[in-house]
Amino acid sequence: MKRVLTAVVLVPLVLLVVFRAPWPFFDFVVAAIIILALREYLDLTERYEIKPFRWITYLASILLVLSFVSLNFRWMGWGLPFATFFLLALAYLLALVFGLPAVFRRDMKMVVPASAMSAFGLLYIALSLALLIRLRHTPQNEYLLIFILFSVWAGDIAAFYVGRSVGRHKLAPVVSPNKSWEGAIASVVASVGIALLVFHFRVAINDWFVHEPEPENLNPFPITLWQIIVLGVLTNVAAQFGDLFESALKRGAGVKDSGTLLPGHGGILDRIDALLFAIPVAWYYANLTGFLQ
Repeated sequence: MKRVLTAVVLVPLVLLVVFRAPWPFFDFVVAAIIILALREYLDLTERYEIKPFRWITYLASILLVLSFVSLNFRWMGWGLPFATFFLLALAYLLALVFGLPAVFRRDMKMVVPASAMSAFGLLYIALSLALLIRLRHTPQNEYLLIFILFSVWAGDIAAFYVGRSVGRHKLAPVVSPNKSWEGAIASVVASVGIALLVFHFRVAINDWFVHEPEPENLNPFPITLWQIIVLGVLTNVAAQFGDLFESALKRGAGVKDSGTLLPGHGGILDRIDALLFAIPVAWYYANLTGFLQ
């Protein structure tokens, strides 16, 4: 019952923020989720007897978010250079950012694990969720945000009910004994169905969003049926791997949930684990195929 009640309250709030929140509030919510998810991830890291660099990870994550936010100020002439500079610096200096403080540790055996796990958390959580800011603030492409959310939700629901009803063949028995191949296939089908619906109504969906400033009247980019189907399949497969990866992370740490913030659901990381893999896959596929305007 707690799980259902939490979902009933949480889903409308998420959609309200996604559709109607002005961009500063939306960006703040994304940043808050990143910090909360990172906290749970770093807690899991410590269960591996690895002490990560918490505050450096938090600070780098906030700077990463700010670099994406800065893209909203291209009209000021400095947004794009700042974001590009920071992301390139992050890529080139990632080892330095998390390697330098390691030399001041007394336990030298933990130097590499602490640096690696901290840097991975930045890429795994912060960079993935920060892409939501770009989707939310790129006019005429907001529908991709709705596609990702609904694709993951529909896939989870289909996998749960089909797997529980007819699931016979275990998908990953060591990591998640309750998941089945039947449920996984149903999840893919559900996500493809969501993709077809969202792309069919993408113009209407974009009109639901608050735009600041109002976008120009752009003609929708022509998208083929096969592009939509492939996007639905790739996003769903990534989401399922994201779920399984977080399950493996928790199993290795010896815990059932990443946290206790959401009654009946566990922690923030438990709720967004599929999104963390699905978001970058959908983002890069949309860029590579050219229909991300």
